[in-house]
Amino acid sequence: MELQGLLFDKDGTLFDFGATWNAWAGALIRDLSEGDPELAERIAEAVHFDLFAGAFRPTSPIIAGTNREAAICFARALPHIPVDDLETLLATRAARAPLQPPVPLVPLLDTLAGRGLRLGVMTNDAESVARQHLEKAGVLDRFTFVAGFDSGHGAKPSPAPLLAFAEAEGIEPARVAMIGDSTHDLIAGRAAGMVTVAVLSGPARTAELAPHADVVLPHIGHLPDWLPEAVTSLRG
Repeated sequence: MELQGLLFDKDGTLFDFGATWNAWAGALIRDLSEGDPELAERIAEAVHFDLFAGAFRPTSPIIAGTNREAAICFARALPHIPVDDLETLLATRAARAPLQPPVPLVPLLDTLAGRGLRLGVMTNDAESVARQHLEKAGVLDRFTFVAGFDSGHGAKPSPAPLLAFAEAEGIEPARVAMIGDSTHDLIAGRAAGMVTVAVLSGPARTAELAPHADVVLPHIGHLPDWLPEAVTSLRG
């Protein structure tokens, strides 16, 4: 029995979370507060962002949440702006985020595909934003499946969007590895009956992820070396 598919989370997995989203969030908070330091602090508290450190706190619901959930968080400090408008703004700004993968993606994905693995992405971001990010990174065509929270399959931690990947590719869920940086990813993977791979390129640390993961890797660049171990484990 061997793995036949790899399903990746996007933010914190394909792209390093802190390097990509901390600067993005800091700039967004500055723009939304329009020079008002008290408002900036209220926005930061609403989204669990540490203005002094310039980083999301691990408790932020935005880390693994959907774009809608992020908009609702921002709206708590900005009640004069409709949630729908904030959701549109976040999607527009997110599409321009300064993407920073933990390793060069093209050679890594080509190596994985060259081993006969089907590759997919399931993110709690919007599908349109995910596709823009993957296109910007030059890897959209490496994935045969791209889904967001708004693609009609639901959002993590539900296993439904993960099972949609397995069904679309004609793969048994047990032969798919769900790779992610949050408990949302791993809980969904376990519920779907998939192998669960945690990576540490997001805010969560080993102690939080390990109980839900079959393996914890520093980042996705370690996947090629881990795959032979995975095959041995599955056969066992």
